[in-house]
Amino acid sequence: MSRLGVCRSAMLLALIHGTPVLLQAQAGGPVLVAPKESPRATVSQTVGLTTISLSYDRPAVKGRKIWGGLVPMDSVWRAGANENTVLAVTSPVRVGTTTLSAGHYGLHMIPTSSTWTLILSRESNAWGSFSYRPSEDAARVTVTTRPADYIDRLQYTMDEPTDSSVTVTLHWEKLAVSIPVTVATNDVVSDSIQQQLRGLPRFWPQIWAEAGRWALTHNTRLDLAAAWADSAVQLAPTFANMRLQAAIMERQGNAAGAAALRDRSMAAATEADVNAVGYQLLGQGKTDEAIALFRKNVRDYPKSWNVYDSLGEALARQGDKKEALTLYQKALELAPEAQKGRIRGIIAGFK
Repeated sequence: MSRLGVCRSAMLLALIHGTPVLLQAQAGGPVLVAPKESPRATVSQTVGLTTISLSYDRPAVKGRKIWGGLVPMDSVWRAGANENTVLAVTSPVRVGTTTLSAGHYGLHMIPTSSTWTLILSRESNAWGSFSYRPSEDAARVTVTTRPADYIDRLQYTMDEPTDSSVTVTLHWEKLAVSIPVTVATNDVVSDSIQQQLRGLPRFWPQIWAEAGRWALTHNTRLDLAAAWADSAVQLAPTFANMRLQAAIMERQGNAAGAAALRDRSMAAATEADVNAVGYQLLGQGKTDEAIALFRKNVRDYPKSWNVYDSLGEALARQGDKKEALTLYQKALELAPEAQKGRIRGIIAGFK
């Protein structure tokens, strides 16, 4: 057969089997690429800081019997078409009872009449399952199938994502297979923060404080949270940073030490700092403590309209409308024009 005849035969076979058509006219000549019968697709989801993605080729039903027909039962199947279906993760994840390191994994399945076996192989560059080797398994997980609405072309979706999990689901013909994937997001984020703080961000106190606040909010790695807050205070001994230190100390069980630190923090507090903490206490139902802070602001900033306004609000909530009215009247005297209408409305409500 001539060279041209060989090329034509190769092109015909490629079209039949749904692979990219590569037609080289002569050695070193141009290459022609034609569409795949089963086109490539990707789907991804970020969970916390971890990106989970799947690359696969999408065969169509085309009126064929799929399960037990095109896809044999009790045999390793590439869970797609053509080259490997590939699961890629940027941080460690857990599939079933197995923790997988960051990396790329060839995804295979063994369909049966009951439960199926999901296989994740360390070899992700093979052609389908034809060269699959059990010795290269990174994980084997039992998964269950369920009836689903008909879909002609195989599809993977990332379903029900949370801060720590996502379900990877295969849909084809009238069947669906779900693969739960979980991420230890707090560990991943803690590790990432530690790495980030090795670099340029370490010179900014607000970054250390942000790190400590994140750990406190998520109630994780309080040892690191305390160290990060300490670094923030060393760089900038502000009221906010010292209060963060105290909050972490209290979460660790040292209530007396936290109270003492909060007392020391008042020396660095601005009017706005004290006012913000006062409203925070009001929101927590600690009205007496809030009033004590608002009274401190009145003593320290007697020319500020806002300190009288805030103390008046707290006293009104407590039921002391007489003193509250006096304070609102004082606030009205000092307030800028933009605030006077609102304060007059409050005063009118006392009558």
